[in-house]
Amino acid sequence: MDTAFTKNTDEELIQIVTPAGHRTEPSEYSDIVADITTEKLRDLYEDLVVVRRIDAEATALQRQGELGLWAPLLGQEAAQVGSARALQGDDFVFASYREHGVAYCRGVDPTEMLRFWRGSTQSGWNPYEYNMTTPAIIVGAQALHATGYGLGMKFDGVEGAVITYFGDGATSQGDISEAFGFAASFASPVVFFCQNNQFAISEPVTLQTHTTIAERGRGFGIPSLRVDGNDVLAVLAATRMALAHAREGSGPMLIEAFTYRMGPHTTSDDPSRYRPAALDDEWKLKDPIDRIALLLEHEGAMDDAFRARVKERADDTAAQLRSGCLGTVEPGPMSIFDNVYADPHPLIDEERKNYAAYLAGFEGALS
Repeated sequence: MDTAFTKNTDEELIQIVTPAGHRTEPSEYSDIVADITTEKLRDLYEDLVVVRRIDAEATALQRQGELGLWAPLLGQEAAQVGSARALQGDDFVFASYREHGVAYCRGVDPTEMLRFWRGSTQSGWNPYEYNMTTPAIIVGAQALHATGYGLGMKFDGVEGAVITYFGDGATSQGDISEAFGFAASFASPVVFFCQNNQFAISEPVTLQTHTTIAERGRGFGIPSLRVDGNDVLAVLAATRMALAHAREGSGPMLIEAFTYRMGPHTTSDDPSRYRPAALDDEWKLKDPIDRIALLLEHEGAMDDAFRARVKERADDTAAQLRSGCLGTVEPGPMSIFDNVYADPHPLIDEERKNYAAYLAGFEGALS
């Protein structure tokens, strides 16, 4: 296989559960998640399964013409669920466009996730209701927003931390470097969470950097962790550590969650054109859901009744998602002027009037 796809570094990944579903030797990271009982582990497994089902249903809806686009997260469930479940209620999330699993864990109605991709809203949900922003399409911009928000929290004396998500490709954007530099200089309480899924649309991460993304963070003076992104417990532990570091006033931390995008970059992409099939086969053996299922089996906590309950929950969520998507009331053309300003504005009033007159000119032609 081409070494561009297999190049590794000597830096060991933080890991608590192996791909075969066995716990590693006790460490400071396993101590951080010592409170995760068997029942809580089962809850994490359910999260992973439901999130994957949401993603699969949304992908199907896009293929059926009900969504304009969708950014799948297949294979990245552990990175998202593990990090999201480390958050506290007053922490704030600045997302990219792929964090559907994080949104689910923050309590966002899955139907609300689809409205943006269906084109029936200009946003998606109220960020302050869930302490999480809606999808950010400008690659890397959200890291700057998170850094600034974190500084605002620091200056206002507000407790809590900020976390921002981005992919490996975003680290080639100037916005990420600027955010790293600014956050390090002014000790912004922000956790930079990079889901290194190894491919920025069509280019392997090894083409973008000759070192790890964690090392890039250290170059800015930011303490950085490199974690097995398919190990939900390891991700949970690393994120808890990073958030604690930020909350105590010690400044930013970077987490590089080393994972794999098992599907396309978006539903407009064909990964088979640039990614060898053998790599897909290799990473199927590291599936984040299978890993926790095996762990539960080894610990006697997996049975047919539990599997059936989780499947029913996932199927019900998918059914509600589809129903909500198809039942969405599409916005009328005049709604484009809603929510431009918080208060009435004469310019918007004039534009609304002119646009209404323009649309009225088509009424006779369409009848």
